[in-house]
Amino acid sequence: MYSDGMDTADRLIESTRELLWERGYVGTSPKAILERAGAGQGSMYHHFRGKPDLALAAIRRTAAEMRAAAETVLAPPGSPYERVEAYLRRERDVLRGCPVGRLTMDPDVMADAALRAPVDETLDWLRGRLAALVEEGKEQGQFAPGLDAGDIAATILATVQGGYVLARASGSPAAFDAGVRGLLTLLAPAAPGSAHG
Repeated sequence: MYSDGMDTADRLIESTRELLWERGYVGTSPKAILERAGAGQGSMYHHFRGKPDLALAAIRRTAAEMRAAAETVLAPPGSPYERVEAYLRRERDVLRGCPVGRLTMDPDVMADAALRAPVDETLDWLRGRLAALVEEGKEQGQFAPGLDAGDIAATILATVQGGYVLARASGSPAAFDAGVRGLLTLLAPAAPGSAHG
């Protein structure tokens, strides 16, 4: 399942990431982690202090991966609108959902300040990154000057996270895609000389 070059600690982290996404914190037992990682009985405690420590490492890795994936489309080149569009349309496993967003629905993760911190930090980072992009677009005349960058950033994030929920509920990515199309229509730069341009 895992590459031959992956060490035991990495296999444990990767299997924990997958299990957290599939089963949540309570459903991710040490036995299931070890089985999926192909690791021996004592290996978890050799590398980690226990399940909470391993879960934290897994959540941190998931959060870092999400930030890196977002940054690849949010960074230049491209206009601010094009970069927002690229973020909204980037390749996603829509029916599986967001691995970070799913953690917000796990009461055990949300109740633990240490496990929750990387989730909060990632969502805050993403809101801030999107807000800066909206500000840049306002300065360039791509977005209406009266838009509140923080509100628009929250709307972009809500469209993505809500799109996952609607897609999963309907069993089709069509609901996600419709939300993205609608938001992009609302954000589209007005043509020169148009009524709202």
